[in-house]
Amino acid sequence: MTEKSYVSMEQRVCLVCGTTFETGSILIDRRLLARLDRFTLTGWALCPSHQALFDQGYVALVEFDPARSGSPLPGDRFRPEQAYRTGAVLHIKREAFSEVFNVSLEAELPLTFVEIGAIEKLQGLIQASSS
Repeated sequence: MTEKSYVSMEQRVCLVCGTTFETGSILIDRRLLARLDRFTLTGWALCPSHQALFDQGYVALVEFDPARSGSPLPGDRFRPEQAYRTGAVLHIKREAFSEVFNVSLEAELPLTFVEIGAIEKLQGLIQASSS
């Protein structure tokens, strides 16, 4: 049994890699009751390394398995907790994304989910164009 406290350290889950990281924030129970665990998971965000890439103008392509993932409601976006990530990630410049996929990506979105095989195809195109 873990001991409860009225303070807790905030943690979030990285949207891109799925790792848990500390935010540096401290959470306090407003009534000063010992109800909090040592760490409290508060939601999704970018870990420091993926935030740095996003700030440099990159968007992450995160490969997921549609067969093992949940499905969004009609007209709804695919939510991070629904995606079964395979572990493959590729970062490309936002401008290149628009050219390769012929789709504009909303400026605030740091990633998009791609089906299995898409990253491998893109890496093959990159190698073919560089040789």
